[in-house]
Amino acid sequence: MQKLLFAYVSTAAKTFKFAEQILCNSFHELDPSAMKLIPKALPIGPFSTTNHFETFAGNLWPEDSTCLNWLDKQTPGSVIYIALGSTTMLSPNQVGELALGLELTTLPFLWVVRSNMTDGSTAEFPKGFMEKVADRAKLVQWAPQEKVLAHPSVSCFVSHCGWNSTLEGLTMGVPFLCWPYFADQFHNRTYICDVWKIGLGLEKDENGIITRNELSSKINTLLSSDEIKANSFQLKGVARKSVAEGGSSFKNFKGFIDQI
Repeated sequence: MQKLLFAYVSTAAKTFKFAEQILCNSFHELDPSAMKLIPKALPIGPFSTTNHFETFAGNLWPEDSTCLNWLDKQTPGSVIYIALGSTTMLSPNQVGELALGLELTTLPFLWVVRSNMTDGSTAEFPKGFMEKVADRAKLVQWAPQEKVLAHPSVSCFVSHCGWNSTLEGLTMGVPFLCWPYFADQFHNRTYICDVWKIGLGLEKDENGIITRNELSSKINTLLSSDEIKANSFQLKGVARKSVAEGGSSFKNFKGFIDQI
């Protein structure tokens, strides 16, 4: 799959030479070296739909906004948010380990559980799981993600590291726990963990499973890291400054509009 995607992207990239400019949902300060490699790239992000549209046409499932009311009732900086995108597929065993890992943390959590997350079938949880976590868990099929990430109750983001989710998380200053699935998500994880240092990666065991203990341990490590929290807060400021008047993306977009 990775090789096929690389071939597709490589072929698509050949058309770039015919473009006068390539508008990017990014900002210059996020990766200036990459911008130098693509002179035609014009970063004008990060984009945001928050406070502009109640619903977004690109969503595959209706957003369940009841999770926002639930977040209002939680302690600030306490909630683990788990959302693995619209295409990530997990085995029943992996869903069980994820559920038990969340149970081990004893922390409140908001989990986006798609109806087709387990190979087209409905996700099934370990026996007694829902009863044990009922007072600290909220499960939805789809969430208004930007509003969730902006909520003061959210402490960290267990993410597949898709580009939109990556930008949304860093723009809100939320530390990441990285669970990439395919394509550019692995590259994004490298930047999150090793370059920007705003998150940690989850590691699979010899059977290809992210275990309950791995998840619980990494969450505890992430939430106790002052360095990651500080880096996340700092990058949030840089991202927001870029789209403010006089910022790099603001200037790029204004220049583009003036040009056309």
